[in-house]
Amino acid sequence: MDILYLLIPLSLVLVFVIAALFWWSLKSGQYEDLDGPGYRILMDDDKTDVAESDASEEANAGSIGVKRSGRS
Repeated sequence: MDILYLLIPLSLVLVFVIAALFWWSLKSGQYEDLDGPGYRILMDDDKTDVAESDASEEANAGSIGVKRSGRS
């Protein structure tokens, strides 16, 4: 029974700490844009991938003495 004198105040302190952290996350804007990260994954910019593959193909063609005239 004596342990309840320790556990009840400790649990109340824990609840207040969790509530304070949740309140801070609300005020700092953690939940402002919930859909944006999902759309950013779907609408990935593929132009950088094409430029990197062109550069690697040109480097490979240059190492064997073949010159590319352009992208078809």
